[in-house]
Amino acid sequence: MEQQKGIDMDENNLFETRIDFTALSEAVEKIRAELAKVIVGQGQMIDLLLIALLTGGHTLIEGVPGVAKTLVAKLLAKSIEADFSRIQFTPDLMPSDVIGTTVYNMGKGEFQFKQGPVFSNLVLIDEINRAPAKTQSALFEVMEERQISVDGITYQMPLPFLVFATQNPIEHEGTYRLPEAQLDRFLFKVIVNYPSVGEDEQILDIHDKAKGQLQTEAISPVLSAGQLVEFQKQIFEVTIEDSLKNYIARIVSATRNHKDIYLGASPRAGIHIMNAAKAVAAISGRDFVTPSDIKEITGAVLCHRIVLSPDKEMEGIRPEEMIKLLVQSIEVPR
Repeated sequence: MEQQKGIDMDENNLFETRIDFTALSEAVEKIRAELAKVIVGQGQMIDLLLIALLTGGHTLIEGVPGVAKTLVAKLLAKSIEADFSRIQFTPDLMPSDVIGTTVYNMGKGEFQFKQGPVFSNLVLIDEINRAPAKTQSALFEVMEERQISVDGITYQMPLPFLVFATQNPIEHEGTYRLPEAQLDRFLFKVIVNYPSVGEDEQILDIHDKAKGQLQTEAISPVLSAGQLVEFQKQIFEVTIEDSLKNYIARIVSATRNHKDIYLGASPRAGIHIMNAAKAVAAISGRDFVTPSDIKEITGAVLCHRIVLSPDKEMEGIRPEEMIKLLVQSIEVPR
């Protein structure tokens, strides 16, 4: 991110910014400061979650147990004055446990819909891959259209509405692979790695000084739900040149015509790259997208959308590595 900031600073001198993103940038820095009270390192994960927040995109967070996947999502929600709900996915969870169900009201003598925990601004789904396909399907409509249809009636989600989901890539017993159609609804897949020795030491120091205090108690709200919705509207006002739209289209198209990629990216992936790049520009105080904005987020947008050929999977090649090579092979607009 440091290199990115340097590039953006030079580009800022070349063009005049027409939209004032001062309030947005200040809000992002305040959220970062709040999270830094508890979270050590994990800068890339936090940056991507902030971009998702500003674009209204859902995020899949993948990592081994204990690397603060759930904690970061909870702390991020705590920094915003908005409704928050957490759903623990299990093999016996039913769709009605997520979206709600129709119950009979004895007093009124009629059926009424009782909303499920998905009716919230920020929804954390813990261990999303532990629920079967029947329950996963309950998320399809709400993640894409931000609405729920029950008994022929459509219920709109409150704004903002975002889903943060976690999954463990190591433990496979009792888990279900997420359908490709569902994976495609996530803006990002964030891979969370182990901290370094120095970061582990800082984590121990923070917990030692906390003296048993809950980590969430250290976080204060710095942004209202209404402000977040306004910032999200600002993001879509960021300008992107036709040449950069063509650049995104060529990247997405290249994933569909590569001999080592079995399944390429969808048109939705291109839209997500464009929106995320706009958020990167806005956070940097610019109202226009640059090629470096696109390069910064392409890996996180595409890594969960492509499926490598069996040969490459057997070689141990990761999707992120393939995407990096693919992007490097495509000419950048000038």
